[in-house]
Amino acid sequence: MLNWVLLPRLLVFLLLTHTFGQAQRMTQDALLMQYIERRIMLLEDRLEKCNQDMNKYVREFRDFRKEITVRLDGLNIYKTEFKNEVEVMGSRIERIEKDIDYLEAQQPTQPCVEVDEKLIEEQIQQAEEKKKAKLRMVSDCDLLLTGIKSLKIVKKAGDMQGSWIKDPARDFHKIYFLSGTSGNVLIEFAGIRSFTENTGRQAAKRVVLPFAWRGTGHVAFNGFLYYHRNDTLNQIVKVDIRNGTVKDRMLLQGAGHTPVYQLSPYTFIDMAVDEQGLWAIHAEPDDGGGTIVITKIDHSSLAVEHSWHTSCSSKGAEAAFMICGTLYVVYNTHHGSRSHVQCIYDVADIVTSTDLPVLYFPKRYGRHSMIHYNHRERQLYAWDEGYQTIYKLLTKKKLESRPTF
Repeated sequence: MLNWVLLPRLLVFLLLTHTFGQAQRMTQDALLMQYIERRIMLLEDRLEKCNQDMNKYVREFRDFRKEITVRLDGLNIYKTEFKNEVEVMGSRIERIEKDIDYLEAQQPTQPCVEVDEKLIEEQIQQAEEKKKAKLRMVSDCDLLLTGIKSLKIVKKAGDMQGSWIKDPARDFHKIYFLSGTSGNVLIEFAGIRSFTENTGRQAAKRVVLPFAWRGTGHVAFNGFLYYHRNDTLNQIVKVDIRNGTVKDRMLLQGAGHTPVYQLSPYTFIDMAVDEQGLWAIHAEPDDGGGTIVITKIDHSSLAVEHSWHTSCSSKGAEAAFMICGTLYVVYNTHHGSRSHVQCIYDVADIVTSTDLPVLYFPKRYGRHSMIHYNHRERQLYAWDEGYQTIYKLLTKKKLESRPTF
């Protein structure tokens, strides 16, 4: 009788034990599934990050490949330029060797003798005097600037700095327009009328130069454009304007270290043309005093004929020009004021700055980025803060400035 009473209790106990075990197993399974899901999510996050990193590395590799390709193209260009320069240098060396052979044939080698230093200085001084005298005799020009008569604003075009020039020796009606302090496109106009009436430059001729220019000191002479090549210290390039090809090039020793004019810091070599030919105006380094140097250059061979260290300072200067072998330096202020010629240097030593008063330009307050003399027209072509201007001049004979006794 007792067994029948305990049997239901035993069955209930077994049922509860079985149910609790199933619930415990279900809880463990749920926790295991949650754990597995979390691990899978972590793996997915890591795979996504790996995919992002892989895409990033692919992009960086592509960018690196593009950069390497561009640099290789640049190296090929430099290789070609270097090869051309080596060929030009080789031809010049051959020319020098021929000249040396010719001189040795004309003049036999002198025996070595001791020479007094004073005698050497006297000989150098005599040679300088002969050179100056020769330069004085070669040119029959003795004009001296005494005043700037009037100002004509022709047009406003291009950037704030630039250069517009004419060739006094060939195609002298044409105007060459070079906007900005660096570029490689020269705009050619048929004449002053075409230049003033043309606004969109559709009728103008575009000449693509082989190298970009630096600064605003370019000149046109006898069908060629002479300018300071950009990204070089002191290389002057001679380019045929008709077809845009390089005719010759040279390195102007001592130039390019400092701007020739303090108020025009973008110009390191300023080319000029006057009655005596082609000139280069540059400056000594600042530690040398910052004075202006002028160098006479043979326009045909680009050989240096002679250099003169002037007494004119580049500090406060904005531009300069040559007339009959005389340098006229134009000064201004940092804020832009009335330009004036305050220092001159005559390579023939006929006149000095003390012989003339300060010459003021007509009243227009600004700053010139270039002033070039056209000896065919006896006018100054200037670029004044985006305005293309022409100045008419007053001149007299140089010898008239000397007092007579």
